[in-house]
Amino acid sequence: MRGRYERRTWEANPALTQAPPRYRRACEYEIFLPEPLKADAYDLPGELATVVSEAEVAISQLNHFGPRLAPLARFLLRTESIASSKVEGLQVDAKQLARAEVRDDIGRKASVEALEILANVDAMQFAVEETASVARITPYEIIDVHRVLMERSNRRIAGRPRDKQNWIGGNDYNPCGANFVPPPPEIVDPLLNELCRFCERADLPALVQASLAHAQFETIHPFDDGNGRTGRALVQVILRRRGLAPDYVTPISVVLARDKKRYIKGLTAYRENRVLEWIETFGLAATEASKLAETYLERVTALQEEWRYRLREKVNPRSDAAAWSLIDVLPGHPVMTLPVGVATTRMSKPAVNGAIANLVAATVLRPLSEAQRNRAWEASELLDLIVDLEEGVSPSDR
Repeated sequence: MRGRYERRTWEANPALTQAPPRYRRACEYEIFLPEPLKADAYDLPGELATVVSEAEVAISQLNHFGPRLAPLARFLLRTESIASSKVEGLQVDAKQLARAEVRDDIGRKASVEALEILANVDAMQFAVEETASVARITPYEIIDVHRVLMERSNRRIAGRPRDKQNWIGGNDYNPCGANFVPPPPEIVDPLLNELCRFCERADLPALVQASLAHAQFETIHPFDDGNGRTGRALVQVILRRRGLAPDYVTPISVVLARDKKRYIKGLTAYRENRVLEWIETFGLAATEASKLAETYLERVTALQEEWRYRLREKVNPRSDAAAWSLIDVLPGHPVMTLPVGVATTRMSKPAVNGAIANLVAATVLRPLSEAQRNRAWEASELLDLIVDLEEGVSPSDR
């Protein structure tokens, strides 16, 4: 056991009149008090060492996919963020999210779930660009990621470690009967400090470090909400800081979301000191996610070539026309608006307007509405690929 369970009593609360009577009575529950992550050697048996090595090679190969292209990097980051949100039950697919992002950008109402996932995209971007580049990870950096994640949906708890007991499963009124009760709030700070020290180590494989840090973070469960998404962002921070994933986010959550039971079983194995079982689960997921992502990057770049061919055949604009640049940026912005096109291509409004018209003529983009104000166009073929990747299926399976 990577810690110990301690039996405690939840005090009766007769004033809790909104709860059924059985939840107002005193009851007993077991709280988990985790050990800090120690400076263990984490020697891996031969077969597991192979799993870890294969995972790190797959992540490295993904990050050597041609030159570093920002639109493709954003494509994978968005996919990881959507899948990480799906683990938490937020079911908004890539098409719905892209359209919601446009509505949000132009000041129109988007669904609460879509806004939460867009916040997760922001948090993941912040994690890999800002948190991963700091001189040293401290609890403040993790808290900042949580703040970005939660400030849209629940500003009251955004960037604030919990000051009361939380639990997973069971009922909403007390932890009795919960599936898991994390440590009490008074030891969250020291546990987070120990975790951050562990994140600074460089004497064990990066994949192992990321898997253990994530499992420990989930065990601590330091926030009232948003723990899973923050913990999966921490994985990407470690992989980037260790130099294993300098360019492209490995969408591990795609595989974890597809088999959530196995993911939870792996985290439980970690707490029960079957650490090697958890490392294997995480390593296999990382390998599969990396290979899947590389396949989709190949499909996206092939689709861009197909778009260029159509553009030449149907319109044949000048070599310096904005339409070519717009094709380059579409993987990061599959639903395009005039302001986004101007910002991403750094070309004028008239040039981008003409580019959009050219891409509509070449059947690359299609308008989402006939309205003349706040217009948007989507790359439907690209969105179909994103949805498939988000679901964790190979393109050949469709």
